[in-house]
Formats: sequence, structure tokens, C-alpha cells
Amino acid sequence: MSTTRVRYAGIATRALALAIDVAIAQVIVLTGAAVLGLVASLVGELHLGPTGRWLAAAVWALLIATYFVTFWSAAGQTPAMRMMGIRVTTDSGEIPGILRSIVRLIGLVLAIIPFFAGFLPVLVDDRRRALQDMLAGTVVEHADPPGGPFVSAPAP
Repeated sequence: MSTTRVRYAGIATRALALAIDVAIAQVIVLTGAAVLGLVASLVGELHLGPTGRWLAAAVWALLIATYFVTFWSAAGQTPAMRMMGIRVTTDSGEIPGILRSIVRLIGLVLAIIPFFAGFLPVLVDDRRRALQDMLAGTVVEHADPPGGPFVSAPAP
């Protein structure tokens, strides 16, 4: 009986993928804002009051959330995760669904808030899970382990 060892993604790979994904998402949002600004300049002046600023912030958060949740639940990886050769799966090896991806996103925000302390468990956890992975029941693995196709580890 042969056993395939699953390589879980480490903190550096995950951090780089997150940084690239945030940059990609920001470019998308800023491009949309630039187009809206251009259209507004053609029609007249655009001045956002406090309500408009809150609305713009809410739209920004919704677009960023949609980026991550859509890619995690549809493909199991964002564009940067694909670039880094990693993917997120459930403990049973399936692509996380929408609800699990939303929980993972909430966990990601909670992991970032205290100076990225929610990522420290990656250094000591046997499956290299961060706070968001523990909350959502997911793991981040290398997509193509050496010696064969993607194989997910069995749940402990």
C-alpha cells in the first residue's frame, strides 16, 4: 500500500499569495473607481458626503469579499494561489462551498486584525492551519505534490 504525503502550504507561501491577491483585488476596485470618477467628471462635480463615503467603503468591502469567496468556492484557489501552486480544500479534500468560504473570509479578517496573529498557528499546527482554516474546517495544500496528481490528506 502506497501512501502519498500531502504537503501543506507554509506561512511564506500563503502570505505572498494573500499579498498578491489583495493587490489584484485593489487594482480591480481602483479601476472601477477611476471609471466612475471619469464618468462623474464628464457630467459634473462629484462630492461625496459622509453617507457617500460610508457607501463607497461598503462597496469596497463587498467587492473584496466577493473576490475571495467566489474564487475559493468556485475553484478552491484565487489567481495568486494558482500562481503559488496552492489551493484550499475542506478536510475531506473537496472545494469549500460558499458558506464555508464566507466563514473562512470572516476568519481571515479576524486573523489579520491583531497584527496578523491569527496566522501564527501555521507555525505550530501539524496541518499548518491558520485561524480562518480552523474556523472553516479547511486546509491549504500544494496543488501538485511531487509524484502524482493532487491528493488530499484524510481528516485526523
